[in-house]
Amino acid sequence: MNKRLSAIFKGDKVIWMVFFFLCLVSIIEVFSASSALTYKTGNYLGPVSKHIGLLSIGVFLMLVTLNIKCRYFKLLTPIALGLSWITLLIALLAGHTVNGAGRWIPILGFQFQPSEIAKGTMVLATAQVLSAMQTDHGADRHAFRYIVIVWLTIVPLIMLENLSTAALLSVVVFLMMIIGRVPARQLMKVVAGVVVVVVLAISSVMAFGDEKEAQDTQQAMTETVAKNGKTVQKKKHGGLLHRMGTWKARIYNFMDNKYVPPEKVDLDKDAQTSYSNIAIASSSFIGKGPGNSEERDFLPQAFSDYIYAIIIEETGLLGAFLVAMLYIILLFRTGRIANRCENNFPAFLAMGLALLLVVQALFNMCVAVGIVPVTGQPLPLVSKGGTSSIINCVYIGVILSVSRTAKKNADDGKDTVAPAAAETITAESGQKAQQQPPQK
Repeated sequence: MNKRLSAIFKGDKVIWMVFFFLCLVSIIEVFSASSALTYKTGNYLGPVSKHIGLLSIGVFLMLVTLNIKCRYFKLLTPIALGLSWITLLIALLAGHTVNGAGRWIPILGFQFQPSEIAKGTMVLATAQVLSAMQTDHGADRHAFRYIVIVWLTIVPLIMLENLSTAALLSVVVFLMMIIGRVPARQLMKVVAGVVVVVVLAISSVMAFGDEKEAQDTQQAMTETVAKNGKTVQKKKHGGLLHRMGTWKARIYNFMDNKYVPPEKVDLDKDAQTSYSNIAIASSSFIGKGPGNSEERDFLPQAFSDYIYAIIIEETGLLGAFLVAMLYIILLFRTGRIANRCENNFPAFLAMGLALLLVVQALFNMCVAVGIVPVTGQPLPLVSKGGTSSIINCVYIGVILSVSRTAKKNADDGKDTVAPAAAETITAESGQKAQQQPPQK
């Protein structure tokens, strides 16, 4: 029986345990946080059943992915780049908007999110460039240029409709360049350029963004409401200006630090932030217990963007800490796997995907507790989702594939000899052989 399980659940066992616990938390909390959807549809098991079905598809694809050898992922890079570019362009020009962001393509009745594949593609291409151009002193200076070229083909298409995803992906690529030992001078140029771009972007948003126009445009664009609770709209011209209004409103809400009495809080205008704060404030060390959330009935996207607030309300600070620790364990365990890799490409690929999941989780948690502005990023492997849930499972499958082929070094228990020591032993043996007189 154990041999059969080992044949199925291949790869690092710690990664498997982290994945299992995140899926368990996801099923419990999605079932609890989907009360608004069950009230609308009258089907209490419908939302969580669909979520379990998507997770099952994701697990199946993960099992397929972990059996693929790492060298074959390199062959997917040009295909993935072309597919990502085409689908992002289609989503930008003719996609449907969901909850105010036009980044979805309907395929056979399902909503497909091209940015999820584009994120993995960017990590894959960056890992390949860094591994191919490694020298004894770090990455070659030309590696930075190739990474920027790939970045320019992917990220700007995401940025026009989903600024937070573009920022998340850019942070991950920058961290990968640090790990890949890109020259420090080039990294400092990136930091300086980012500061300039951020200042110009915020200035443009504050100058041209119209919060009222964004709200009016969103209401005018609304045509249908999907059964899963997402507002589905047809793409219109002027979507960028509409997004500027949304970004401006989020910046204003985040920077407005003046005290507002509870009786004067506008729960309709600031529903997400207000009900999230109520959920967190009403919890304790152990919370109210799974399924006993009260703010899930009022908090928009409680099962997606703000599911961490529901986790805190139901499981308290203890549950919030344990969920955060699962992502930290995932990152550090992947780092240990990458350290055992014999080649650079699988190490960079595994670390890039782990950073992608953990940084996104950090963004989501910080939004839930009010540290950063609202970004609209779901909690990876926990939030209710379609494309994101499946693709995140595939990312875990890639990490498990790398863990299967990672070569263990001397620190992991093998009686191996370091190369320098081996050369010394060989040289000493040769000298002794020369000193000994020939035997008759």
